[in-house]
Amino acid sequence: MIPHALALATQTVFGCDATTTKRLHGGDLSDVFVVKLDSGEQIVAKLGPRIQVEARMLHAMVAASAPVPEVLGVSGDVLFLAHLPEAHASDTGWHALGAGLRILHEAQGADFGWPEDYAFGPVTIKNQSSADWPAFWAERRLLPNSDRLQGDLRKRLEILCRHLPDLLPQSPRKSLLHGDLWTGNALFTQKGAYLIDPACYYGDAEVDLAMLHLFGHPPPAFWDGYGPTLPAWSARLPLYQLWPALVHLVLFGDSYRPLVDTRLARLGF
Repeated sequence: MIPHALALATQTVFGCDATTTKRLHGGDLSDVFVVKLDSGEQIVAKLGPRIQVEARMLHAMVAASAPVPEVLGVSGDVLFLAHLPEAHASDTGWHALGAGLRILHEAQGADFGWPEDYAFGPVTIKNQSSADWPAFWAERRLLPNSDRLQGDLRKRLEILCRHLPDLLPQSPRKSLLHGDLWTGNALFTQKGAYLIDPACYYGDAEVDLAMLHLFGHPPPAFWDGYGPTLPAWSARLPLYQLWPALVHLVLFGDSYRPLVDTRLARLGF
């Protein structure tokens, strides 16, 4: 059965009916479908409570010339995107992903943050702007959901945050970030690689690179496409991985506590 909201949005945006839908794997924020229109065209539809924010993020990425699926329209809580058939992640695809991510990171903002807050399900993502990067990382990322953590872990985080000015640059390049760049949010196709499901804000480009290394390692072809990084960037990697590790702990429970503990231990906390 085609969801009523999807059927109504399809009529509003395209002036025709959705004849069939097929559910795709999606994240915690949205239901994702391949939709066949009565014209025979196939598109992708995402349904979720923060679709309008995601659409604005995608438009910002398009303005930066980053590779994202074309936004076909938005109506209510439904976002329509071009359908791009998935392909094997080849070296060519990884190279394209690296090159596309570099293009995204070349876009710069005036301050760290984003005009709107966001969320991963019940996990708040505060995006109020700041000119101080260590303060942003503490106050907008590591601490906002600390009341959901065990007391010992919360104290370790608070101590770490007091030391952030010594561990992070105060004002790195304010790059446009994907914000949730794990391999599941990279869509490899026969035509290249595309960035999907963003949680954008402006910040240190190393945040995206750290996330991409949280559950695996991109092959050399990725780095051939992305290009050079700042010296000793890997020393900051556990600090930038700490936030997504905390998100997983809050969302999915204690099985992710070792992921958090390991990053804190590497940082000496």
